[in-house]
Amino acid sequence: MPVDPNAAPEVVFRAHGLSKTYHAGDVAVPALREVDLDIRRGEFLVLLGPSGSGKSTLLNILGGLEVASAGTLTYDDHDLTAADDEALTRYRREHVGFVFQFYNLIPSLTAWENVALVTDIVEHPMPIAEALERVGLGPRRDHFPSQLSGGEQQRVAIARAIVKRPQVLLCDEPTGALDYATGKLVLETIARINAELGTTAVVITHNAAIAGMADRVVYLGDGKIQRIETNAHKLSPSELSW
Repeated sequence: MPVDPNAAPEVVFRAHGLSKTYHAGDVAVPALREVDLDIRRGEFLVLLGPSGSGKSTLLNILGGLEVASAGTLTYDDHDLTAADDEALTRYRREHVGFVFQFYNLIPSLTAWENVALVTDIVEHPMPIAEALERVGLGPRRDHFPSQLSGGEQQRVAIARAIVKRPQVLLCDEPTGALDYATGKLVLETIARINAELGTTAVVITHNAAIAGMADRVVYLGDGKIQRIETNAHKLSPSELSW
């Protein structure tokens, strides 16, 4: 049966009533409150909101790093709210790439070796050279983190995330430690991975300007989704300014 090119992309994440409460002694601290959200395959989604709005908690639950206190979350046929630790580890290994604000590279390893670290845990990794080329760092493959700029280190971290060929790329403030020009280079890299590989990308930021490059923007506040906006005209990272 032919695929309708005008059909909407299929939903890969379905969250319903998703809530997360942390406990500090006898005090309950709600971080996420009854979130309903569908995320489509290949979508570029930005989670926007102030500190404490629930962005990181939601991203961590999507990535299988945390489990919701209530509600349901599925990824394709994976029930992430019912999964045990072993199933969540397998889900993270097989489906998800993570990029964080701080690069978490091993200082004693070269760019090539930092990326190679994760290739043993997946069945069909991308060639390391290809992962580094996709982030524009082929010529820097033998450099150590101390020999790379902050933006280059972040791009090594992105190469390490995509060498697994993940279906989902989750980015928590990926430009938060970078200057304006370098941050744009990193955003261009993430946008290119999303477009060329069809990777579903979810990016956390408190920088409202970055929302312009998303397919949709989810505004969070006080642990709740305040509103969701669709960009009729997506901007390229080079068109952003802040």
